[in-house]
Amino acid sequence: QLQLVESGGGLVQPGESLTLSCAASGFTLDYYTMGWFRLAPGKEREGVSCISKSDGSTVYADSVKGRFTALRDNDKKMVYLQMNSLKPEDTAVYYCAADQTLKCSNWFRWRGSLDKWGQGTLVTVSS
Repeated sequence: QLQLVESGGGLVQPGESLTLSCAASGFTLDYYTMGWFRLAPGKEREGVSCISKSDGSTVYADSVKGRFTALRDNDKKMVYLQMNSLKPEDTAVYYCAADQTLKCSNWFRWRGSLDKWGQGTLVTVSS
């Protein structure tokens, strides 16, 4: 069964850090663009980061640039999102996603479906 399973969410205070993990199973990660989206209450889905399948290069939303780092390990079938200096506005459900054809250049403005989604993990930043 093709699956993405996120973990690592939780409640943190502003300025603290969290690392999200995404475990893939049932498919070969090498063939997929991987990335993260988030969905906050009352807001539209927002692309957070994208990791290219061709060279592993990363792209970030302006709102997280300099604070978040995305990594992929194709051998371990894992994707990570290291989040530093968290802010209350980072509060959202974070989703890991994979797509064979969508490139990072289109990741952030894409409003359609993707090949695979995880179930999401909640990150709450509050004092």
